[in-house]
Amino acid sequence: MTDSYVRVRGAREHNLRSVDVDIPRDALVAFTGVSGSGKSSLAFGTLYAEAQRRYFESVAPYARRLIHQVGAPKVEDITGLPPAVALEQRRSAPTSRSSVGTVTTLSNTLRMLFSRAGDYPQGAERLDSDAFSPNTAAGACPECHGLGTVHRVTEESLVPDPSLSVREGAIAAWPGAWQGKNLRDILAALGYDIDRPWRELPQADRDWILFTDEQPVVTVHPVRDVGRIQRPYKGQYMSARRYVLHTFADSKSETLRGRVQGFMVAEPCPVCHGRRLRPESLAVTFEGHDIATLAGQPLSALAELLRPTAGRADDEVAPTLARDLVARIEVLTELGLGYLSMDRPAPTLSAGELQRLRLATQLRSGLFGVVYVLDEPSAGLHPADTESLLTVLGRLKEAGNSLFVVEHDMAVVRHADWIVDVGPRAGEHGGQVLHSGPVAGLAQATASATRRFLFATEPPPARTVRRPSGALALRGITLHNLRGLDATFPLGVFTAVTGVSGSGKSTLVTRVLADAVRDHLGTGDDRQTSAGGDDTEATGAGPMARAELTGAEGLEAIDRLVRVDQKPIGRTPRSNLATYTGLFDAVRKVFAATDEARARGYTAGRFSFNVAAGRCETCQGEGFVAVELLFLPGTYAPCTTCHGARYQPETLQITYRDRTIADVLEMTVDDAAGFLADVPAAARSLRTLQDVGLGYLRLGQPATELSGGEAQRIKLASELQRTRRGHTLYLLDEPTTGLHPADTEVLLRQLHGLVDAGHTVVVVEHDMGVVVGADHVIDLGPGGGAEGGRIVATGTPAEVAVAPGSRTAPYLARQRARPDAS
Repeated sequence: MTDSYVRVRGAREHNLRSVDVDIPRDALVAFTGVSGSGKSSLAFGTLYAEAQRRYFESVAPYARRLIHQVGAPKVEDITGLPPAVALEQRRSAPTSRSSVGTVTTLSNTLRMLFSRAGDYPQGAERLDSDAFSPNTAAGACPECHGLGTVHRVTEESLVPDPSLSVREGAIAAWPGAWQGKNLRDILAALGYDIDRPWRELPQADRDWILFTDEQPVVTVHPVRDVGRIQRPYKGQYMSARRYVLHTFADSKSETLRGRVQGFMVAEPCPVCHGRRLRPESLAVTFEGHDIATLAGQPLSALAELLRPTAGRADDEVAPTLARDLVARIEVLTELGLGYLSMDRPAPTLSAGELQRLRLATQLRSGLFGVVYVLDEPSAGLHPADTESLLTVLGRLKEAGNSLFVVEHDMAVVRHADWIVDVGPRAGEHGGQVLHSGPVAGLAQATASATRRFLFATEPPPARTVRRPSGALALRGITLHNLRGLDATFPLGVFTAVTGVSGSGKSTLVTRVLADAVRDHLGTGDDRQTSAGGDDTEATGAGPMARAELTGAEGLEAIDRLVRVDQKPIGRTPRSNLATYTGLFDAVRKVFAATDEARARGYTAGRFSFNVAAGRCETCQGEGFVAVELLFLPGTYAPCTTCHGARYQPETLQITYRDRTIADVLEMTVDDAAGFLADVPAAARSLRTLQDVGLGYLRLGQPATELSGGEAQRIKLASELQRTRRGHTLYLLDEPTTGLHPADTEVLLRQLHGLVDAGHTVVVVEHDMGVVVGADHVIDLGPGGGAEGGRIVATGTPAEVAVAPGSRTAPYLARQRARPDAS
């Protein structure tokens, strides 16, 4: 190619307004702009999608349908586009069998090392590499099937309150509603006393009720309710253990599985003792260690152990494989991931950690002449780790590749060769390229929201540090890499918890602190709110992994707990902004109250696209239908009956102020705020959505199209519109991930408003711009993994900025003095 630019003409993907832009190859190009401006639509939706489409045109049609494709972009022409590799921050968690070793393929090489160069017991046959994998039948422990843990139930886990009778719900593990009543009636028909306190029943009866494998069928004569005829029926008994284990193994409902998991006790497998492999596989050693031991070591420690073997000059199997392992681990260590172990489950990793693992794998792949399209590679990174990331990105560029990076971290943007700034604002107010050129040239783009933060020269305004109203102290914390830690969280102030990746920040806040407050408030207490859902899978600790505490003080001052994370607000297009926040209920009531709707007998349910009465039955209220193509991947097309409106024609005949219910769903939050200003229930929700900077989103925008940052702010808006009662503790894990600095300002305004109202906010954060505005900082470290888990500094931002031994201190000091040097 003689032309060294990728030239885009007429890009119209999502909100892009027929964009024309020229982008250099063999350069680090940063795509910037506020959330929703269209930068990802240009980088991923247009450039990467077109590169993938062109490549797949050379693939056989039958093979193409086996590969996930992102679809052809709306663009007139792109020239000079090389093949592309996308490294996105996938929001969906991998399976529990996926690990650091499988994501990076390091485990393949380690298994080969043990198979070909391991020390076998006298007379033992040499094993294939599959025999060293817990994910294969050849290697998995037959008792736990390679999981390392087994689940069982006990009388204590199934019956938490033995003072209750069976009729009063002593067997908490049983289902509720009719199915639970049915089991109680069957027990009574079998002759068991269901009105006596559980603890007074004979042990033999209790054991049979909870643990029997028998499933007798009896005739049940239900107690007649007044005015209701109930006939005898045949009922089959199922013990509590059988119900719990079968539901956990077979149910397709995540909610049901999560419920019964709470009644199970997880413990190491009694056969492999948590090591996941068969005895014959564990009998093979290398340098005196079995494979489970090496896979459980931090990668940096594993590299040191393998270094003597890798340093041997011969070309035997062991030195060759050891050299490959050490070289690949060094890249991971350079990216700040040396604290991870090879057997660390992938679901316990953050999106940023997963992306860096894939980035390290690409660095070793030896590809050149391709475009790497990266989605916020600095997400979840401490500033010290960001410097290492820039070094690795530089090596990829030097190898002859182009890097197109969607980024919000100004430190990364300043390091770029070229910047494409999209805006000026979000949604329909964005979609324009404001500047495409060297970074310094953005200073002339007066409409850019990025410009102010990239070239900031004034120090942050001085603010008065709030005085705490009390303190919550936890002593003797032991969980993961926290060992006997004492931590104090001041109440009534804004606290930032900092530290390098893997130092123990999320463990301290989202596990230990959250669990301690949750236990104090009581299970099922309506004062608890997890605005982001349960976090057990995200943290990887699982519901049974609890921190050990020797003491706790100050919990009585907390009346409510609210956790807000970046998990999606829904997994299907049926979930959207309007339904999640509850404002759609108010909208449907408005339409049901119109004269025409009342004359036809339409209720609010008629205006739900999830109810058969009013929705379009062709698309089942989704607005689109799946189109299966022979030998090609399936695609989606607007419904030919409702043309994407979701509703029956009769439903759309009802209007409110000349707008149909489908028209309202197409409105942005800003437009709807004016249209529904006199509907109090809707206006309150819309106002809080505007307050967190989401005025550009459409009310009917599917949850699947929202970024993690948008999902988090929707959850926060849902919480802000509630009537707050008592002292609330708000916990947020990296709330600024995925946010432009301008969006961060909007979010912080709301969080500081909560503190001003008398509540407590604790955030895990890497953005020094957020930390410098906190009232209190708790800095963990000094390193990650085994080198972390200690509090190295605590106090005001000014005090932590001068703390010796803190890796956060120099970056915080720089931020306090001069933002553009961060």
